[in-house]
Amino acid sequence: MNDFKNSDTMIRATAADDTVRCMAAVTTATVAEAVARHQTSNTVAAALGRTLTGTLLLGSTLKELDRLTIQIVGDGDIGGITAETNAAGIVRGYVRNPDAEVPLKATGKFDVSGIIGQGMFYVMRESGYDLGLYREPYRGSVPITSGEIAEDFAYYMTQSEQIPSAVMLGVLMRANDGGERFVEAAGGVMIQIMPGASDKTIREIEEAVSRTPQTTTLIRAGAKPVDLLRTALGGMEFEVMEEREVRFACSCSYERAVSLISSIDRTELEAMLREDAGAKLTCHFCNETYCLNEATLENILRETVAA
Repeated sequence: MNDFKNSDTMIRATAADDTVRCMAAVTTATVAEAVARHQTSNTVAAALGRTLTGTLLLGSTLKELDRLTIQIVGDGDIGGITAETNAAGIVRGYVRNPDAEVPLKATGKFDVSGIIGQGMFYVMRESGYDLGLYREPYRGSVPITSGEIAEDFAYYMTQSEQIPSAVMLGVLMRANDGGERFVEAAGGVMIQIMPGASDKTIREIEEAVSRTPQTTTLIRAGAKPVDLLRTALGGMEFEVMEEREVRFACSCSYERAVSLISSIDRTELEAMLREDAGAKLTCHFCNETYCLNEATLENILRETVAA
């Protein structure tokens, strides 16, 4: 992977006698890794970064062996976004068209909703998949309500899981002296109103959220996840239950590439060997390419015969 210095963290907290669940994360290095790997346009970087951050926040309560996958499928030029996270705070993701781009809004901000378009927001929760333990996954979906992604996460939580939520997600892109764009700040906050929350608590949170500066403005000024929560909750006290490192990483490997090629029909393997003298596989999630040379394919074919 690219050598990004990772200092990204996420916290999970509760407030108002456990009637409010809240999460916050700084994901600058995580998003920078994803953007560099997929070589995205600026608007795609904002869309992918928001989705990765939102997926981490929503997945903050995952247990060991759990996995959460978010898919945003719209009719805009980006085609779609997929992000996946686990209980260890590892996230990965990709877009169908990393080169897509649309003009900036009149305000000078990225038109993320314009590049996503209309479509559906999908959520899938799985458990035990990596160990081969099959359990029927939970699947939920809602129409894309704005395409700005933060609002879509909030809409999903309210409509599909009946948990009213406030979500703030941001990615700030800047240009260096050479004109090259880079991720200067990324992160987000998610506040979930649980059953039993008083009207007073809800009003206080709504007022505090409405006054909260942009997440990336706070992060650029040095805010940590606890600072993001403190600002978003106003004067409300909260208790941090957990803090963990988060990062972009992929579960693909050369060994998995070999295993995948080994499962291909023998006739197709022989065609690869004859026409290309090898094979190349590229992982959608991290854009890593694995090259299998002629000797490796010949060995796979021999093992196929032996089996």
